[in-house]
Amino acid sequence: MSEVATERKFKVLVVEDDAAILRVLQLELEHEGYDVEIARDGLAGLEKALKEPDLVILDLMLPKMDGLEVCTRVRAKSKVPIIMLTAKDRIPDRVQGLDTGADDYLTKPFSIDELLARIRARLREKAPASNVLQVSDLTMDRDRHEVSRAGRPIQLTAKEYALLEYLLIHRNKVHTRDELFNGVWGSDFLGDSNLIDVYIRYLRGKIDEGFEPKLIQTVRGVGYALKT
Repeated sequence: MSEVATERKFKVLVVEDDAAILRVLQLELEHEGYDVEIARDGLAGLEKALKEPDLVILDLMLPKMDGLEVCTRVRAKSKVPIIMLTAKDRIPDRVQGLDTGADDYLTKPFSIDELLARIRARLREKAPASNVLQVSDLTMDRDRHEVSRAGRPIQLTAKEYALLEYLLIHRNKVHTRDELFNGVWGSDFLGDSNLIDVYIRYLRGKIDEGFEPKLIQTVRGVGYALKT
């Protein structure tokens, strides 16, 4: 049975004139599963932002039109979430950015993990009505907090559920143990990424044992992936 994709990709517009920062943001966002569109100046950013992406990451200092003006014009016509990026970290600058309509404000240099967390927070309100994840005959209903395979209910612990949810959201991608550990337990958790091997074994015993095809796959020397 083929994979059923029940979640659409969120489209994120990045308006940034620094080529190095733009490339990093594009790669990181695409790795997280976002559909990324880019603009390298304010005028192009304004035009693309008015086409209603799901979220805009907007640099403040831009050629042709600065980020404040872009934000003001976008906000006059759209409620799209805007996260402003800037090297200006004075409180008056932050207030000005928020007063023009930005939803959030992050100063450079910034942590990519923090930016991703802020993006997730802003996109929660735009989550699709259907909150079901599915690969093959494995289904997770996140509203009901229920998992089943081939129609058979599967009981999972909280961490097993969180790990499976992460794998389903990023289905078909190969993840290192460190990526899975940070994504599920968090970078602040004091533990060993080898814990992933233990929980992968638990999950396999519940969602793969007695079923075909096997969904949790080991990529030797790299990590794990959930795919058909």
